[in-house]
Amino acid sequence: MTSTTVVPQELVEQASTIGGSDVVLTDEQVREHILASLARMDLDGRSVALVVPDGTRAVSMPLLMRSVHEALAGRATTVTVVIALGTHAAMSEEAIAAHLGFEPGRIEETYPGWRAVNHEWWKPETFADLGTIPAEEVARYSGGRLTDRPMHVVVNRAVVEHDVALVVGPVLPHEVVGMSGGNKYFFPGLSGHDVIDMSHWVGALISSYEIIGTRGITPVRALINAAADRIPSEKLCVAVVTEAGTDRLHSVSVGTTESAWEAAADIAADSHITYLEQPVKRVLSILPTMYDDIWTGAKGMYKIEPIVADGGEVIIYAPHITQISAMHPSLMKIGYHNRDYYVKQWDRFKDHPWGDLAHSTHLRGQGTYDAETGEEHNRVTVTLATSIPREEVEAVSLRWMDPADVDVDAMEADPEVMVVHNAGEVLFRLRDRS
Repeated sequence: MTSTTVVPQELVEQASTIGGSDVVLTDEQVREHILASLARMDLDGRSVALVVPDGTRAVSMPLLMRSVHEALAGRATTVTVVIALGTHAAMSEEAIAAHLGFEPGRIEETYPGWRAVNHEWWKPETFADLGTIPAEEVARYSGGRLTDRPMHVVVNRAVVEHDVALVVGPVLPHEVVGMSGGNKYFFPGLSGHDVIDMSHWVGALISSYEIIGTRGITPVRALINAAADRIPSEKLCVAVVTEAGTDRLHSVSVGTTESAWEAAADIAADSHITYLEQPVKRVLSILPTMYDDIWTGAKGMYKIEPIVADGGEVIIYAPHITQISAMHPSLMKIGYHNRDYYVKQWDRFKDHPWGDLAHSTHLRGQGTYDAETGEEHNRVTVTLATSIPREEVEAVSLRWMDPADVDVDAMEADPEVMVVHNAGEVLFRLRDRS
């Protein structure tokens, strides 16, 4: 077993960071930093649940996995890689292999001693019950936005049954929590519906427009951290910041799930938010193929929304997308509406999954609803240029466009149109709102 000098907990809580928003690290720099940082952690003779993102996060997981495997070899007694799906669809063996960097069915050859599993959020028996956070605490964490409902905390058994829960993944601007990463990989990444629904609805009440890209402990982050405090295993983190549009890294931070996240969040805020001086009228948001439905592809709207002028339009261009969401069929019933549409008709919608309601508002964006007249007015037109049938798009109150009619070159030449390639990674904001 490798000899290590364990870092005192107070030093772990400071996080060890290499890189910055104006730096691009080499693979060897990434490897050496992870090896050196984890070598000082108390991991000898302990079991590890290695919590990683699914394929909807653009990051070089094979590089990170190889480095972490080398750091844990001969030290950790057991390593279980858990894919933090949230409520996304399960990844196939082939998809997991490509994502983590091994041949399908042959993980043992690349990562001896490891196994990889999906977070099976649809199976109640896969959860550990961590109790309930009382309504008065929820009210305090949420800034008074939820006042009469306790939050039942359940999490994937793996993070309870292992000695250490080690999160490895990127930090990016996020529509619900402000900046993703850290304890968010547990909640909602490995959690049940109660935490997912309540945290997402708090974020929706604040609005994606306001919270996305916000640094620090937002009300949603406070709820997530409170849930994570109930996890009995030690929570460590390798938090990275990607260079947008590539598989290279700006930085690597190693520490607790809170200290590493905090260090990475500051760098991500500098590298993944682009500021414009003036709003734009029309945006063509071109989604990469890693987003395979509108549930995940909604990033093409809410990371663009803050720069769109009142009365403007966002065209989500993704010919590869064929469905709204296989995992959330209730969206076809409720459609896409702004926050006030739900808030002012709460008795009608309160029994729908709150996470679905929140997602609906994220894609639909800002707007108003007049309960007396039943009129909804939305600030931005959202158009889907996908392979989803026209009748399905219009049934959920979105505008349909034939993707064959999208001329990317012509739009790039049009001064009235902003074309965003690889949409969903970078957040756009106006300078005077920074």
